[in-house]
Amino acid sequence: MKTHRSITSRKAIGLLRYIPLVLWVAFWCAALGWIVAASFSTTREIFSNNVLGSGFHFENYTDAWKYNNVSTYFKNSLMVTGISCVLVLLIACPAAYVLAKKKFLGEQLIMNSTVIAMSIPQVMLIIPIYIWFIKAKLVGHLVTLIILYTTLNVPYTVFYMTAFFSTIPSAFTEAAMIDGCTERKALWKIIMPMATPGVITVTIFNFMGIWNEYFIALIFANGNDKIRTLSMGLQNMITSMTYTGNWAGLFASIMIVFMPTFILYLFLSQVSREAVSKANAGLSQEE
Repeated sequence: MKTHRSITSRKAIGLLRYIPLVLWVAFWCAALGWIVAASFSTTREIFSNNVLGSGFHFENYTDAWKYNNVSTYFKNSLMVTGISCVLVLLIACPAAYVLAKKKFLGEQLIMNSTVIAMSIPQVMLIIPIYIWFIKAKLVGHLVTLIILYTTLNVPYTVFYMTAFFSTIPSAFTEAAMIDGCTERKALWKIIMPMATPGVITVTIFNFMGIWNEYFIALIFANGNDKIRTLSMGLQNMITSMTYTGNWAGLFASIMIVFMPTFILYLFLSQVSREAVSKANAGLSQEE
């Protein structure tokens, strides 16, 4: 009897540990659900706490896309974020592989430099970079944002991927080289597919960070509506709400900003799970 009671009490205590997580998930689901409902409602319904009272207003999205320049902001953000993420991987992955698998003079110095680069607040770098870019006449271009986002995200990606490559046995590369494959080809054909979960994880973080970034875009791409990103456009829309009062359009714009990162996360998570399953299946066959 005592044993049964002790087991029951342990189970109860175990369930209590999940209460904060459940409350946290419930809070954010309720908040996100309200924003989604508000994006399909009218401004009057939002302020009268009667969201979706007159049904779904899909015109909120079409109006935001057409008249609030969201389409331009969306295209700019998609181009800047996509190109930056690809460049970060092309630069950081080979560097991380070398740091993980090769021993050479200055290896530790490079690793320490990446950590230092990650530790420096971006605000400290903005002023000197802005002065340099002003002299080079690069301020006010999307290329400028791509250069900055790529440069600022390389240290973190190198640091993360170095740790990930360290977990992959060197035997795979050695076996490929015995079969006549060059080390560079082995990296892209064998090691990189095995590192897919790590690449996907770091890409998700980089994508979300660049997609939602505001301060650098404000400094280096402000003043020209054609090169503004979504984060800047959203801030301008929030400011304009004082005059237009179109809060329903604002919530629709927020959902347009939010959905790409959410869809990317769902897609890449599925790709990561499939990659892990294939890797585990391959290892099982070898054993």
